[in-house]
Amino acid sequence: MILLRILSLLLIEASIVHLLPTENNHLTLDEITEYINHHPSAGWKAEKYSQFQSVEDARHALASLLLKDSDEINKKVPVVSHEHLKVKLPKKFDARKKWKNCSSIGTVYDSSRCNSLYALVSAATMSDRICIQSKGKMNITLSSIDIVSCCPSCGDGCQGGYYLQPWDFWLTQGIVTGGTNKSTNSCLPYPFPKCEHMHTKGKYPECKPGIAETPKCTKKCQPNYKVKYNNDKHYGDKYYLVSRNETDIMKEIFVNGPVEAAFSVYLDFFNYKSGIYKHMTGEYLGAAPVRIIGWGEENHTRYWLCSHVWNEDWGEKGYFRILRGKNECSIEEVIVGGIARL
Repeated sequence: MILLRILSLLLIEASIVHLLPTENNHLTLDEITEYINHHPSAGWKAEKYSQFQSVEDARHALASLLLKDSDEINKKVPVVSHEHLKVKLPKKFDARKKWKNCSSIGTVYDSSRCNSLYALVSAATMSDRICIQSKGKMNITLSSIDIVSCCPSCGDGCQGGYYLQPWDFWLTQGIVTGGTNKSTNSCLPYPFPKCEHMHTKGKYPECKPGIAETPKCTKKCQPNYKVKYNNDKHYGDKYYLVSRNETDIMKEIFVNGPVEAAFSVYLDFFNYKSGIYKHMTGEYLGAAPVRIIGWGEENHTRYWLCSHVWNEDWGEKGYFRILRGKNECSIEEVIVGGIARL
């Protein structure tokens, strides 16, 4: 019941707007940039991105997590505590450095014109776990588009999806290999090319308006890939939630690898450029999944290191840092991890 209540509060439709009773709640994106950059205790730098001219632009870009996961899924997901796990945790940790042979951990993905964050983040986290468990022998990337196209219970394709269902799909149906656009050595690579989500001028073309059409589920690998679809499946053994505790989450990442988290997104996040993010102003827009790959401390402020899916042109080369230990934007509320079936 506790889990159900948490998910009910956190994973709501991104189209629902909650106005917070703050004096700066109605600032424009231009005004938010000025407000953050001149605020003495903000702790992060803001930028006005040309792709976002209004609140509606930001809300449209966020539309990823739909309504709470089904009661059936929620009830069977265990909550894991690492209270008795004896691990000496470093002050700073980056999973990319500990597991250097696992290329998926350091890959910055791009959702492009498909609102597939729910699939991209879960598939990336699963891929990290497979590589880590196999000690680098299975350095693969699972196909997020397999989730988008072939898992109807996971959501509504490119319109957005659920938080936990992709993990259940991994256990029950398996997921084929994928990778980024133009990948030739996998079954179903991501079909949409990288594009500029924030800038009109960058190394990628500007993201076209509108949401891409969801690719059909053909259950066939791309031409010239020698493994058949059903033979390319990779399965999970179990998945679980990590208790809402800073140390437990750190232990989980340090021992088993990156985790998936969902956090509440406010308008000012769309102005993020660098630094340790914390919500300062702007209305609530919805929830979004991210992958936490490490942690650290800067100027006595603790943070989580998170990987986003707006390519490396955004934020700190595709990453952002967010305040740690304070459940900032509910980032520590619902943490998912899993074990692969090797």
